[in-house]
Amino acid sequence: MTAGAPADPRLRTARVRVVGGAILVALAVVLATGWTARLPLQTQWFDACQAVSPRRAESSPVTIVAIDDRSLATVGRWPWPRTQLARLIHTISGADPAAIGVDIAMPEPDPLSPDTLLARIEPDAALSDKFGELPSTDKELASALAAAPTVLVVAGSPGPSVNPLHVAPIVVRDERASAVSAARAVSRLVEFPGAMASLPILDNAASGWGFVSADDPSGVLRRVPLVANVNGTLAPALAVEMWRVALHVPVLRLATARGKVKGVAVGDRYFPTEADGRARIWFSHHDPGRFVSAIDVLEGRVDPAHFARKFVLIGVTAAALGDYLWTPVFDKMAGSEIHAQLLENMYDRTLLVRPSWAPWAEAAVFLVLGALLVWAVPRWPMRYTSPLALACVVVALAAAFGMFKRERLLFDGATPVAALVLLSGALLALTLADATRNRKALEQVLQRQREDAARVSGELQAAQRIQKDMLPHAELVRDSRIELAASMEPAQEVGGDLYDFYALDGRRYFFMLGDVAGKGLSAAIFMAVSKALYKSAALRAVDVDVGALMSAANLEVARDNPSGFFVTVFAGVLDLDTGDLDYCNAGHENPYLIRPATGVLQRLDDGGGPPLCAVEGYEYQGAQARLDPGDVLCVVSDGVTEARDVAGALYGAERAAQVLAGTASAQAAVERLRADVTAFARGAAPADDITVLALSWRGAAAPDRGT
Repeated sequence: MTAGAPADPRLRTARVRVVGGAILVALAVVLATGWTARLPLQTQWFDACQAVSPRRAESSPVTIVAIDDRSLATVGRWPWPRTQLARLIHTISGADPAAIGVDIAMPEPDPLSPDTLLARIEPDAALSDKFGELPSTDKELASALAAAPTVLVVAGSPGPSVNPLHVAPIVVRDERASAVSAARAVSRLVEFPGAMASLPILDNAASGWGFVSADDPSGVLRRVPLVANVNGTLAPALAVEMWRVALHVPVLRLATARGKVKGVAVGDRYFPTEADGRARIWFSHHDPGRFVSAIDVLEGRVDPAHFARKFVLIGVTAAALGDYLWTPVFDKMAGSEIHAQLLENMYDRTLLVRPSWAPWAEAAVFLVLGALLVWAVPRWPMRYTSPLALACVVVALAAAFGMFKRERLLFDGATPVAALVLLSGALLALTLADATRNRKALEQVLQRQREDAARVSGELQAAQRIQKDMLPHAELVRDSRIELAASMEPAQEVGGDLYDFYALDGRRYFFMLGDVAGKGLSAAIFMAVSKALYKSAALRAVDVDVGALMSAANLEVARDNPSGFFVTVFAGVLDLDTGDLDYCNAGHENPYLIRPATGVLQRLDDGGGPPLCAVEGYEYQGAQARLDPGDVLCVVSDGVTEARDVAGALYGAERAAQVLAGTASAQAAVERLRADVTAFARGAAPADDITVLALSWRGAAAPDRGT
């Protein structure tokens, strides 16, 4: 390939594919490593899936007893005396709940308990005796907790624990019984240096203790740890602990494998988690049907069926007091409702799971779709590759959403799609850059071709001028006995027709018209050679008849004809004193003889033979005719009779005869025939060179000095 020349299309396509393939592999490696999980795009995709298709609750295993604004307005401001909480728990426990989760932290004594109040007032013997007779509210609450399947909350704290941490034992079991794998898995759990638990009197009375710290730096809660590591002690989540208490299981099991947490087992129940022990909740929208007001429970207006064999959560939901968090379904929910959603997911087995092998699957899908783009984009036009890229995007998103909807598996559809868009853009940029380089190369080639064409055109124009200069000019004939006129219009820059005329002596005048088979530069060169050889033969044998002259010319022209050209020629010698015409026709169009005096037009059709160079050594025979004064002889090339119009119709010899009929001079014959052919073929490409030679004998007279 020469410098600056356009590259082979296959090479160009391969070049784009190699670079595109390298980008494809690099992006696939990034996806497979799971590094993209640090980007917000993946999280936003998971949120979008939940927003588009939120969970529909299949059952109602949870009831939330809400200490709401209406309850506060009736009972009094928060915090209530713990006797109210005790009444609430006694009322609920009478309906036989599966477990009661008290989502209220109580690390300090009840400020409204009589013993606490006694320490705050001035010493008074009588008053002290009366207060001393009143029971402690913390003891009453502890009694209520002990009488029911209750679970208190434990919250993570940035410092060491103040109260003793009381949790159910958790046994770590690795699938391969590897202590190293189990330790690595435990190290992945959410860690806190300490925890805030309830008063020991309350903690000791409860049946369970559940961890509740589950915030998210982004402000949207998506994952909740089912097990946390509090300064080396494993603590179960509130929902897990409520399951343990409800199933009367003494020990929890943390399942690990290959250094990752797999899930938490409670009795015969197993709850899958991600590698760090967190579970992804499939959220439903906020449901008021989950809630009953605490004041309605205290005043006996709630059907006990709301609590029977159900998980019951007691939490503060008042607007100014409740802890509210945003969720992926764009609902802001109280903490107790988030715990309820987790319990429902665990009950209905609808927890969302992102498999550990998900990044590899996403990378594989990206590789397949990306390879299709790498194959197609450099080869197909953009009107096809754009729909293909869009189809790949739709397939990736639909597959990821389908796995979420049908199997509750979380596959990232957005990040591979972003990678596909990036790959498509890179491929498009590479293709456009390659097309730009190729276009510039084509422009350079075109410029060189234009320069070459201009140079050739200039040379051909020079050749045309030379060719026309080689032909004799009729206006230079000064003999009053003859009138000559001639015209040649080449089909291309130079033509293959020829004509010549000159005086052999003071009485005889030679003329000829020939047509080389072909047109263009090669025909023009052969025409010039043939003309020169014919003239040389004619001047060497002045007294030879025209037939013998044609035979001699045939030998001369054929001798210098390596390309196998042949030439049709009509040649004649006119006696200017008598009007006798000797002629010979070598395969040429029969000339027209116009006799204006009688109005007769005839064609000279004898004295013929094959074209020159067609038959080696052919003996041509001449013929004779007599011209009367004023007669016109018109010889034409086949470019006249074979001219065609834009519809493809043939000009023909009959039309030429009609145009020439009645013509009284050689000049008129040439001009009329040339003008009619030009008008007939206007708009059509010329089929051949158009040449006309006409002469008129004016009769015997004293010769003027001329050619």
